[in-house]
This record gives sequence, structure tokens and C-alpha cells, in this order.
Amino acid sequence: LIQQNIDQAHYLEGLVQEAEELELALPVSLNIVNFRYVRPGLSGTRLDDINKQIETGLQEQGIAVPSTVTIRGRKYLHVAITNHRSRRNDFDLLVREVIRLGNELA
Repeated sequence: LIQQNIDQAHYLEGLVQEAEELELALPVSLNIVNFRYVRPGLSGTRLDDINKQIETGLQEQGIAVPSTVTIRGRKYLHVAITNHRSRRNDFDLLVREVIRLGNELA
């Protein structure tokens, strides 16, 4: 199950790398993925605010329960994958919803 979660983290990493609206904070080595919504033309402070609002929106809408973390002075969504019931389509949904919420907020 631990390996399953690590594999899922790498799957999520790939989804993030494929999406032009998302930015990976660090390479994935275990079961944690840190990424953020980005949009050209928006300040770092505005993107920090948007990512914090994305975190809240995901939680309030019952989509996912990420937290945020500050890395190199910027806010990132922090996804720690530990649930043995998580499936790839959960991560597909997460990425779609992060982009949707980010676009609405931007």
C-alpha cells in the first residue's frame, strides 16, 4: 500500500507537469506532491492568495483535503497521499478542479 501511494504521487506529478496552469514545487520522491496554480501576468502575492483560496474551495466542496505549504516564499498546495482507497481518477479530478477553481479566481 505504501508503494501504491508513492506510485500515485508520481502519477499526480505527471499530471501537474502536463498542465500549463500548474507548477511543481519539487520533484516527487515519496508520497508528497507540492504544486500550485499559476497564471502569467499575476503577481506572486496574488497567486499565493489564489492557491490558498483553492485549498479552501477544494475542502469546502468535498473534493479533496490538501493543505498549503510555503516553499521558497510561495504558497503551494501540499498533497500527502496516504489513503489506500485513493485511485488515479481521484487525482485526475483534483487536477481538473484545481485548474477550474484557479481560473475562476484569477
